[in-house]
Amino acid sequence: MTNALTRLAATIEARKGADPETSWTAKLLAKGPEKCAEKFGEEAVEAIIEAVKGDKAKLTSEAADVLYHLLVMLAARDVTLAQVLAELDTRAGTSGIAEKAAR
Repeated sequence: MTNALTRLAATIEARKGADPETSWTAKLLAKGPEKCAEKFGEEAVEAIIEAVKGDKAKLTSEAADVLYHLLVMLAARDVTLAQVLAELDTRAGTSGIAEKAAR
């Protein structure tokens, strides 16, 4: 699973300098972090709608869009997947309730 995300993150990183006319990712990144965040939000809402509807196939598709747009949003702010995964590693074995209380 992580391999697919790692490959996707690497592809997004490689597209940072690409021509926006030839790459959807480059086009999003060229519009700036705010637009990338907006697109992530739109996709998250679409995933929520499909989760409520209960259509597994559509939710799966929307979840993939959410992951892609999350990685684009992170790249727009120079946050790497490795940094996010490292943060998750620091939380491993900690109760979600305890982790939230520690913030």
